[in-house]
Amino acid sequence: MEQALDTTLIVNGTPVTRRIPARQHLIDFLREELGLTGSHVGCEQGVCGTCTVRVDGKIVRGCLMLAVQADGRRVDTIEGLSDSGELAALQESFHRRNALQCGYCTPGMLIAAQDFVANEPGASRKRIREHLSGNYCRCTGYQAIVDAIEDVLKK
Repeated sequence: MEQALDTTLIVNGTPVTRRIPARQHLIDFLREELGLTGSHVGCEQGVCGTCTVRVDGKIVRGCLMLAVQADGRRVDTIEGLSDSGELAALQESFHRRNALQCGYCTPGMLIAAQDFVANEPGASRKRIREHLSGNYCRCTGYQAIVDAIEDVLKK
C-alpha cells in the first residue's frame, strides 16, 4: 500500500487539505482530485508544456512535480489565472490573432506567455520564441502565438 501524506496547499487562492499519495503528480492531483482539468497531461516527461501551472509565482511542469512537494505552497492553474483576469489581455489577443486552434496546448501556452510578459516587457520576437520553446503546439506553427504575445507586449 502506497504511503499518503497530509498535505495543505493553496490552489487558486483557496486552502486545500488532502491526504495525498506520496507519488501522485501535481497535475494528476489537480485534475483528478480537484476537478481542475484546464491544464492537460501530454508527454508526462516535462517536455511538451501542456501541464504547466504556477507554484509560488514560478511556472513548473505539473507532471514532474509531486503534489506533496506543493505542501504549504501556492498553486495557480489556468482556471484561477483566467478567473482572476490576469490572463485577459493574452486571452483576447490569442483569440484576435487566431492563436488557438485545437486548444490542447493553450492553457500551458497562456501560463508560459503570462510569465514572459510579466518578466520580459519589450522583448523581441526571438526571445518570445525562445521562452515558448518548452511548449509544443502541433496546430498553429507558432506564428500566431508569437504575434499575440508581441501585441500584448506592445501595449
